[in-house]
Amino acid sequence: MRMLCLFLLFHESLPLRCDTNQITAHFAGEFILSCTYGADSYRFSKKYWCRGESRDNCEIILDSEGRAKSTITHRSRIVDAGGTKFFVKVTNLQFSDTGAYWVGIDKVYADIMTSVKVTVTDVPVSKPRLWPLSPLESRLTCWGQPVMVRCGSDWGTSIRYTWYYEQNMLRRSSDLKLYCGRLKRDNVDYYSIASNDVSSQRSETLSVKVLIPSDSDCIYVIKMQGQPVYDCADRMTTTTISTTTISTTTISTTTISSTILTTTPSLTTSTCPATTEIHTAATNQSSPVLQTDQEPFFCRTLMGFPLWYTLLRWIIFASLLIFLCTFLICMNSRQKKRARRRRKRQARFRHLAR
Repeated sequence: MRMLCLFLLFHESLPLRCDTNQITAHFAGEFILSCTYGADSYRFSKKYWCRGESRDNCEIILDSEGRAKSTITHRSRIVDAGGTKFFVKVTNLQFSDTGAYWVGIDKVYADIMTSVKVTVTDVPVSKPRLWPLSPLESRLTCWGQPVMVRCGSDWGTSIRYTWYYEQNMLRRSSDLKLYCGRLKRDNVDYYSIASNDVSSQRSETLSVKVLIPSDSDCIYVIKMQGQPVYDCADRMTTTTISTTTISTTTISTTTISSTILTTTPSLTTSTCPATTEIHTAATNQSSPVLQTDQEPFFCRTLMGFPLWYTLLRWIIFASLLIFLCTFLICMNSRQKKRARRRRKRQARFRHLAR
């Protein structure tokens, strides 16, 4: 008798078939499960979609009669295509939707059911792109200023970013800060890799060329795809001229001092004032050369910006602050006047009421 019941149960489960019993979909995506049933007598029977490891105690999420109610019912639908076919559609998938499910048809003695396993995975990452957080047109790198470069993908979930330079891992972050203390070599190529549990993508190369290495006042140039190309030729010329002028002045002073001490060995004590005068004269002669390199007051730079621009920003900020304070004072005075009028009006009404 038991074997007969099992045979009948197995026989009744054959009419219901779905196109797959393994579904893999992306987070926030959807899937459509197509199912057919062989017996035409089940056309008007209730179809349902339930969740659980066992067919005996699974929770009904949705049925064709619209009676089931659960936390994810609003994201599920059963569409009857007519004949012997119907569809189960689930939208806006969440990671918590991963699990075992059942598709069933209501039957008097034993429901016809088939199992389906759903797996929700991360969305594959797109190829990341690089962009600077400060505009390269301002040429901050020519003056040794730090620059922050960010890496980002247009789509993907649970993305992890890792920066590399020449196959060596640098740091795990979406941002990379370039500054003088880090840039020691002439040419360095950086790139970032965006990855999650299902895919990984590599960004374009970020090239950094160090023109003058230094811990605080270096000169370097950044090149990356989609960003303007620039150079630091004027900065390099100014730095070279200043260095040459200082070196020439130092050499000239040393030569004059050595000549005086050599030609007048017997008058070392008496000629100290004269030596001092010669050094002073040499310094005065080199002063005009150094003064020609000085820029006008309003053409000087502060933190990479012209001084006049910085002063203009502070003046605008102070004007806005004064305007805001004046506006608040006026509003406070107006509110006080309104309150005073309201009290007078109430006092008048009380007097008339008496």
